[in-house]
Amino acid sequence: MQENRIEQDAAFAAEFNADVSREKIAEVYAEALAGACDAKHADFDAVLSEYSSLFSDVFAAWPKLEVIFSSAMVAAGEKSRILEELLGSSSETFRNFLKTVNRRGRLDLLRDIYRQCVLLSQKRHGHVTVQITTAAPLDDATRESLVAKLRELVHGEPDIQTRVDPETIGGIIVRVGDTLLDASIATQLKNVRQQMIDRSAHEIQSRRNSFSNTEGN
Repeated sequence: MQENRIEQDAAFAAEFNADVSREKIAEVYAEALAGACDAKHADFDAVLSEYSSLFSDVFAAWPKLEVIFSSAMVAAGEKSRILEELLGSSSETFRNFLKTVNRRGRLDLLRDIYRQCVLLSQKRHGHVTVQITTAAPLDDATRESLVAKLRELVHGEPDIQTRVDPETIGGIIVRVGDTLLDASIATQLKNVRQQMIDRSAHEIQSRRNSFSNTEGN
């Protein structure tokens, strides 16, 4: 039952068009692994630790293995043989998952899938990744105000990733997962944005005053 579930989700991922990003496909596999853990009553975070050790212990010691798994020139049968040797002490859930990914020819997505698994684990623990692009760096007060508002909106704890882009229209762009917050939500962030605008205006005025005083001297 468990392996059939993974197979079904993997088949769905394989049917994606070529223009669909690796991230989207990896997300499907990550959800398939989480679903298999649930069906087997396995600890998703424990399986995720096994997944992490694949990179930190195995690939770190034998870098060429990752190259082999990513190569379309190496037959799936050979990859399967290597996996059997590597996964002797791994859980059944993790073994079945990697075997399914191999049968679907997507071992090249191992790192992409892992990243999506981490995000999914964070979400299950009430954490939501939020990407914020602002025209100017956020000060501590504005950041705290923004986090408080986002906490209400995402119904969880926002893990904020920030980026500064001076050309950002409106002063701030907030993205939660694949969702770009629309105008209705942007309205709820109006106070935060206004704080940023006021602060920028204050800085500009202060510079003007400073320049005027210098000129007067």
